[in-house]
Amino acid sequence: MSRKKHLKPRYKRPSKLKVRKHLHMDAMISGVSQGLSSLPDPRRGRVEIPLHDALMSGLAMFLLKDPSLLAFDERRSNDGNLERIFGIGKVPSDTQIREILDRVDPQKLRPLFNDVFRQLQRGKALEPMAYFEGCYLLSIDGTGSFSSEKLRSSSCMVKKSRNGKETYYQQVLGGAIVHPDLKEVIPLAPEMIRRQDGSNKNDCERNATKRFLRKLRKEHPHLPLIVVEDSLSANGPHLRDLKQHNMHYILGVKPGDHPLLFHHLEHGTKNAEATTHSMADPKNKKITHEFRFLNDVPLNKSNPGLKVNVIDYWQHCEDKKNIHFSWITDFYVTKDNVYSLMRGGRARWKIENETFNTLKNQGYHFEHNYGLGEKYLSEVFVMLMMLAFLVDQTQQLTSALFRSVWKKFRTKRALWENMRNLFYIFELDSMEMLYTALLNGYRQPKMEILDADP
Repeated sequence: MSRKKHLKPRYKRPSKLKVRKHLHMDAMISGVSQGLSSLPDPRRGRVEIPLHDALMSGLAMFLLKDPSLLAFDERRSNDGNLERIFGIGKVPSDTQIREILDRVDPQKLRPLFNDVFRQLQRGKALEPMAYFEGCYLLSIDGTGSFSSEKLRSSSCMVKKSRNGKETYYQQVLGGAIVHPDLKEVIPLAPEMIRRQDGSNKNDCERNATKRFLRKLRKEHPHLPLIVVEDSLSANGPHLRDLKQHNMHYILGVKPGDHPLLFHHLEHGTKNAEATTHSMADPKNKKITHEFRFLNDVPLNKSNPGLKVNVIDYWQHCEDKKNIHFSWITDFYVTKDNVYSLMRGGRARWKIENETFNTLKNQGYHFEHNYGLGEKYLSEVFVMLMMLAFLVDQTQQLTSALFRSVWKKFRTKRALWENMRNLFYIFELDSMEMLYTALLNGYRQPKMEILDADP
C-alpha cells in the first residue's frame, strides 16, 4: 500500500499570476541541473553516485531549507519528488554527499551563477534594479563561514589568542546587486577567503576582493557597476583596481582614517568652496537631509594625486537620533545628484541585512556546519547555499505566484516549513504545483495505516 497520496495533477495556475517562462522555479532548477551535468567528475573509475546527483542533492537541501544533511537524508527512502523535480537519479546518503563534494573545486560552480544571471538579463528582470546613470549598485563585504577550535582543514586560516589557543576559520567575500527601494538582492558568485594552496599565510579580504573583481569583470565585461563598501575599502590600491575594471564607487570614509580628506573638506567649508545643501525627505516630512560636499579632493597623504569627491551627510529626525555618514565617489557631486548618491552609499548595508542576515536567520542555516571536509567540502556548501539563495531571490523578484504564497504565510520561515511538509507528504510534479497548492489550498489526505510486516 502506498505511503503517499498524489495531489491531483490537473490544477489551474492562479489567475493574473504570470510566471515568466525562463525564470520560474522549475525552469531554473532544470537549467542548473543541465549545467551540473556538464561538470567533470574528479573521481576515477566506476562510481556509484553520479556527481550531478550529489551536487543537485546539496542544492535541493538548501532550496528545501533542510536544517542538516541528516534531515535531508531522511528523504532518500520515501521521496520520489527529488527525482521528478530535481532530476536526481540516485539520492546519496549524507556520508556519500560529504565524500563526493569534498573533491569538487568550488570554482567549477561559478558558471551556474552566470547562467541564472543571463536568464535575469534575458527576461529584463534586472532592469528595475538599475539605480544611477544606468548603473547597478554592487555591495561587497566579507563574513565568517566556519570557525572551530578543534576541526581544521588545509584551507583553514589560523588565529592565535593571547592564551595560546588556536581558532581555525574560513570566511567568504560576498557581492550582491542591490537597490535602495527593493528588498530583493541578486547575489553573485562569492569568493572564498581561505589559505591559498602552497601558502603558509592567512588570506585576507583585500586579496579576496582583488580576485572577486577580476573574475567578475571577466564574466560580465560590460555590466555597469557602482561598488558600495565600507571605509576599509577607501584606499589607493583599491580605487585603482576599481578604475582598472571600469567600475564606479561610493565608499564610506571616516575622519580618523582620512585626516587629509576631511581637512580639505573643512577648509573648503570655511572658504565657501564646499557646497552645503538641505532638503526634506520626499516621503517623510519629519526627516531632513543635510549635505556638504567638495569635488576634486586628494584621498590621503600617500596618494595626493588620487582625487576623489567627498560627501558629508547628516539625517535629522524629529523623534530619532541624528545619523551621520561620509562617502567618497568618482561621480561629480551636485545638488541634483547628492541625494541619490547618499541613498546609494547607504544601500551598502543590504549585503549585511538582506544577504548575510537572511542566510543566517531565515531558514538557510548559514552558520550551521554542514561539513568541513579535508579539501573543499565547506566551500562547496557555501556555493550551493548562495546559488539556492540566488534562485529564491529570482523568484521573489519575478514570480507573482511566489510572492502571493509568501504574503499568505507572512514569514519566510512559515513558508519554508509548509513547503517542506507538502514536499514530504505528497507526490509532486513540479515546484509550481507545490506553490499553487500552498496558495489555493489542497485536500488533506486521510491517514491509511500500513499493515505490520509479518
